[in-house]
Amino acid sequence: IVIKRMTADLNFDIERIVASIVRESDGLAMSSRNSYLTPNQREQALVLSQSLKAAERKISAGEKNVYVIKKMMKNKIEKKQDAKIDYIEIVDPETLEFQTEIKKNVLIALAVKFGKIRLIDNLIIRC
Repeated sequence: IVIKRMTADLNFDIERIVASIVRESDGLAMSSRNSYLTPNQREQALVLSQSLKAAERKISAGEKNVYVIKKMMKNKIEKKQDAKIDYIEIVDPETLEFQTEIKKNVLIALAVKFGKIRLIDNLIIRC
């Protein structure tokens, strides 16, 4: 979405192809980096998609405060021994501006290290 705006603003002749995240059967986002995880780290890494889904449920239940949602996600992820959070952000999917309240569609993005392996994941929540 940001690329769409940037390419339009800069008048670049670029075709964008948007696709959904492809996930493993257990919910982990597919990535070549997954192969570097130990079996224990891979099991722990499932918390990424689990925390995104928990945030989606919380928003669907009416929670609008971004800080409450991020704290819930942080607490869930930090229970995993090897997880070290780089960031958890809730932003406008068009502009990537940080949000403090859920008023419309948002993008929840996160990056977490498991050992030396940094994994990313995200989810767009449509309100």
